[in-house]
Amino acid sequence: MKTRKSRDQVDVALTWNLNDLFESQEAWEAELTDIVSHLPVVTAFQGQLHTGAETLLACLEAKEAITIRAQLVASYASLRTSEDGTNPQNQANSARVGDMVSHLNASLSFIPSEILDLPEGTIEKYLQEEPGLEPFRKHLSDLLETKPYRLSADTEAALAALGEVFAAPYTIYQRGKLSDMSFESVTDSNGVENPVSFALFESDYEMSSDTKLRRSAFESFSRTLSSYQNSFAAVYATEVKKQTVMSRLRGFESVTEMLLHPQQVTLEMYHNILDIIGTELAPHMRRFAKLKAKELGLEKLSFCDLKAPLDPEFSPPVTVEEAGRTIKAALQVMGPEYAEIMEEALNERWIDYVDNVGKSTGAFCSTPYSNHSYILITWSGNMRSAFTLAHELGHCGHFTLAGRNQTYTNARPSLYFIEAPSTINELLLAQHIVQQSDDPRLKRWVILQLMNTYYHNFVTHLLEARMQRKVYEAAQQDVPLTAKKLSEWKGQVLADFWGDAVDLDQAASLTWMRQPHYYMGLYPYTYAAGLTASTAMAASIQKEGQPAVDRWLEALKAGGTKTPLELMQLAGVNMADPQPIRDAVAYVGSLVDELEKLF
Repeated sequence: MKTRKSRDQVDVALTWNLNDLFESQEAWEAELTDIVSHLPVVTAFQGQLHTGAETLLACLEAKEAITIRAQLVASYASLRTSEDGTNPQNQANSARVGDMVSHLNASLSFIPSEILDLPEGTIEKYLQEEPGLEPFRKHLSDLLETKPYRLSADTEAALAALGEVFAAPYTIYQRGKLSDMSFESVTDSNGVENPVSFALFESDYEMSSDTKLRRSAFESFSRTLSSYQNSFAAVYATEVKKQTVMSRLRGFESVTEMLLHPQQVTLEMYHNILDIIGTELAPHMRRFAKLKAKELGLEKLSFCDLKAPLDPEFSPPVTVEEAGRTIKAALQVMGPEYAEIMEEALNERWIDYVDNVGKSTGAFCSTPYSNHSYILITWSGNMRSAFTLAHELGHCGHFTLAGRNQTYTNARPSLYFIEAPSTINELLLAQHIVQQSDDPRLKRWVILQLMNTYYHNFVTHLLEARMQRKVYEAAQQDVPLTAKKLSEWKGQVLADFWGDAVDLDQAASLTWMRQPHYYMGLYPYTYAAGLTASTAMAASIQKEGQPAVDRWLEALKAGGTKTPLELMQLAGVNMADPQPIRDAVAYVGSLVDELEKLF
């Protein structure tokens, strides 16, 4: 039987090097202690911000400096937990850094409170008097917009001190998912016994061409999920209740409006993504599901067959090295600075590829300001992994360029823009592969990879978002969230989208248990928003070449200095208009048309 390795058994060359953050546990602990002892340098400004522009500038600069140090310490603890959540030292570090961040936030909460207490027009006057405040202009402007929803200084300080408590639902969810869950092993069509885990199921078995392995793994996976459903429902209900209570305390009309406010996204932009894609994409994806059932020789496609490969014989193994070379070649179009970032990421151990017990599922890119990116992925040796790697390298390129060109305060854009720089890399990778050959089977294969990209962002994450909308609408009406209710809603969301094209069993309704994004505010829908923009941008790059690339790089380097609409307009995409959404959906429809011809 295959077995999963513990973290100390994996190939170090295929892991990220966190020594680039802190060379040892002792160095990390020393910095953690020093940050706390340095806090009085910032808190000395309490009660002084009304005295003048110079004082405000000194305070904001001191706050930025200590915050940069704190996020490096927090990133190290978070990345250690992601590589192995079962390690007691990692769990302890996570708790310690949680305490530190809560203490820091509570201590610094006087800054926004005092700024908002200044007489009207004071900030504008300070900006005129002190040129050094210019990098903080957007931050101060955004802060002033929160004034109607701000609570008293004491209340804000108390809420900030409870930061670790408020983060508990996500912590408990991750701990249960990565440390406590165990799954029965399953046998594939060759009689080989295979271990099952969250990471193995989602990165490997779910996409296996072996129907017996794929379906057996789904059954094992779902049995374990089912046994935890009431606990996970209670944890998720706590997260939703927290957001509901906070929205009411702050005076927002709904949770949704509260969560969209920092994203600088209107309700219309949000609902456009959910409604247009959810309604207009469904017929195309139903055609795709029926094509897949026909080609796989299945009477009807089951939910667990949705990611099964359509042409497994033409999906040769892909090594980490091969994928890196192909991705670098595909992204040469982005210019020398971007290419150099990719080179470093792939060659300097910025990426963690291995599978081990306790490792976080999925993939992500973390880029602490003043350091380089760290990418987590579980390499499964196929082209899907290569596209996922290209996606995370897109985040890496974006955050690196933004960090080089903006201050910490201005480096990070709205969540609404975040997934555009990642998904465009997947589209550029597909374009590059097609350009290398006239083989129709290769073209078909690349279209299937693109369909995986659109499935992930326009189906998986979009249906998460539609489920999330149902949940928050119910919470607004004080409807209790139970496992039964959550499964009913998830089942309904899936049924509305797939119609009669997919056989949806009870296990499919447990999909709500798989989503860490539910603990990250209104994050799921932004994947679809980002891919909508990147679809338009990739087409522009293909058509215009360098001028489109230049616009895109300018948007990446702008970081968080503009609203998401302004960033996309800077790149040449108008997301205030529903047309780019409809164009992206139509493009997916054209891919399905092409597949129907090619098969």
